Amino acid sequence: MKSLLMTLMAGFVAATSLAADEKVPYKANYTVPETTIVGDYPRVYDDGSAEFRVKVEDASMWRISLDADARFEKQANGIWMCRTKPLVPGFHYYWFTVDGVDFSDPASNSYFGCGRMCSAIDVPEKNTEWMNYDPKIDHGQVQIVQYYSPLRHAVANLWVYTPASYREGKKHYPVLYLQHGGGEDESGWVRQGKTNLILDNLIASGKAEEMIVVMANGTLVLPGNTPAYTKEGMAGFGQEMIENVIPTIEKQFRVKNNRENRALSGLSMGGGQTFFVGLSHPELFSAVGIFSTGLFGGIPGSGKAFDAEETIPGLITNAEQYNKELNLFYISVGEDDFRISHTDKAVQNMREGGLEIVYETYPGDHEWQVWRKSLHSFVQKLFK
Repeated sequence: MKSLLMTLMAGFVAATSLAADEKVPYKANYTVPETTIVGDYPRVYDDGSAEFRVKVEDASMWRISLDADARFEKQANGIWMCRTKPLVPGFHYYWFTVDGVDFSDPASNSYFGCGRMCSAIDVPEKNTEWMNYDPKIDHGQVQIVQYYSPLRHAVANLWVYTPASYREGKKHYPVLYLQHGGGEDESGWVRQGKTNLILDNLIASGKAEEMIVVMANGTLVLPGNTPAYTKEGMAGFGQEMIENVIPTIEKQFRVKNNRENRALSGLSMGGGQTFFVGLSHPELFSAVGIFSTGLFGGIPGSGKAFDAEETIPGLITNAEQYNKELNLFYISVGEDDFRISHTDKAVQNMREGGLEIVYETYPGDHEWQVWRKSLHSFVQKLFK
């Protein structure tokens, strides 16, 4: 069995470029995704399959998490190559496994997801220029703001997007507080989600209002509580948002500090946090966006059907009041996400209870391409 050190050393030469006389076994057209950082591997072919290259003594037992059936095949000069099955468009975390050890691909960027740093590959999709960098327009900025959290007893980070016009003048802006999912952190909505580019393009085209977007770390459970889709499980996030995050932003940035100009949104776990905190505090938020949350069901072991009135007392009995207070109640989910049937049912029941909901679905599973599209649609409806 190879040592872990030998394995990692092998991985670090995986990124070397092909020599001029080496042959590439696949001739189809390909692109080198922006997630690739060294050379032209990994690459993505027109059919969506991805190809990986390593230089190592023996990669015959290597596996790649993207495709259980994919195998590395030996080429010339100690090169081994592996091609996966076609992958759906979007952002895919992945890792290599050898001798029972998982490790990242040094030829790709690593991202915090799946509860750890790991490689990823972004399979392109046609007609998604709205999330690409456009050199012809003015771009906003993303900065990291540190603050002390008494709840965490530690310094925490906020990732904050400000539009291009923020650099000039004294204008005050509305704020979207945007939350990541479980196993991710405050960096995800920029690094994986392309939030800054989506907003830049929409603002430049006049399809979205200028706004500040704040991304906080939502992984926080108060002592004595368990992490769950319950009022108690989400209480730590709610307290952090209200007591620390919002005051920090309103002290350091030019923002419109009233409910009409505050929105809360999130994906998966962040969607559950948005449901509990946003709908429990209509005095703070005028819009909520819930992407692919497991709150509505589909989480193994939950054992209980979703009940909107029980979850947020008054949500159904006072539906008319909620409709008056909420300028936007938005829900989305992927069409291949196992949560979709539960979300369909929850939305239907809430609508029958009198709530006005904008509900959208997108091709894809529980993944970033769905959430990028959800954000793209949601922000166009905000602060109108």
